[in-house]
Amino acid sequence: MATYSFLTTWCVAAPIEPVWDLISSSEQYPEWWKGVRKVTELEPGGENGVGTLSRLEWRSKLPYSLEFDVRVTRSEPPYLLEGQASGELEGVGVWRLFSSSLGTALVYSWDVSTTRGWMNAIAPVARRVFAWNHDYVMQQGAIGLSTRLGAELIASG
Repeated sequence: MATYSFLTTWCVAAPIEPVWDLISSSEQYPEWWKGVRKVTELEPGGENGVGTLSRLEWRSKLPYSLEFDVRVTRSEPPYLLEGQASGELEGVGVWRLFSSSLGTALVYSWDVSTTRGWMNAIAPVARRVFAWNHDYVMQQGAIGLSTRLGAELIASG
């Protein structure tokens, strides 16, 4: 398997609570995050969504889709949301939210491995393209989040 570690930061001029509401409701992602084709809840969770299992299908500029399940493993509203991915991507994603007088900063770490044979086979030469694709998807998320909130996107990267 090819492994990847991504770190993305978004800063939006909006209070932390509405930002948390959108980030913690993955079933709403297709409504505002270009690239998220479908989210299906497979199992409901308990307090603060811990245990929720959802299947996500993503598509971006490159001509393939990725489908994987994410189980919420930790939730500390409105500051931290962690999920364990399995399927075509396996690993851990963590959202950390920080509030300031300017708005909300979101830091997302995504440490994953690909499980699709063709992706692993071409990873040595396509790693930069896969990283670019991830960055593109995340930029679309930052734009969608700020638009949905009606708030200025201060920074993303």
